[in-house]
Amino acid sequence: MSLTMYHASIPVFVRMLGNLSAILDKAAAHAEAKKIDPAIFVNARLAPDMYPLSRQVQIATDMVKGCAARLAGIEVPRYEDNETTFAELQARIAKTKAFLQSVSAEQIDGSEDRKITLKFGSRELNLLGQAYLLDFVLPNFHFHLTTAYAILRHNGVEIGKKDYTGDY
Repeated sequence: MSLTMYHASIPVFVRMLGNLSAILDKAAAHAEAKKIDPAIFVNARLAPDMYPLSRQVQIATDMVKGCAARLAGIEVPRYEDNETTFAELQARIAKTKAFLQSVSAEQIDGSEDRKITLKFGSRELNLLGQAYLLDFVLPNFHFHLTTAYAILRHNGVEIGKKDYTGDY
């Protein structure tokens, strides 16, 4: 069986969002056990010019919901980007996973040559579906997941590589 656009996207996104959710659970438990205000973690950054944990989660979820919708040729769901707690970030992840699971293989497969246009202010990026998924979405998604992991690890949350990759 050959690798399809669906199998290279939706199951990967759902799995990794599940791992992110588990990491956030560990961070919340760590904050409670150590009597640390959870907002410290939610607002933590690796460097002053980098986004905080909350924004890393928002961008990661935006990246995959946008990808699924664009590859399927449907409207991209809009979220408010106003999460300030672990519970709100978890709700966003759950909402994103539910959306991803509502998109079928039939909607995604065959989208390799679908024209995808992204707008960044006055700049426009034009890609075909396969390049969009493999060269843009997957690297960006993993960057923001890794950064979220690194923020929490840097701040003392006891997580390791297996938390990021999950069980096989």
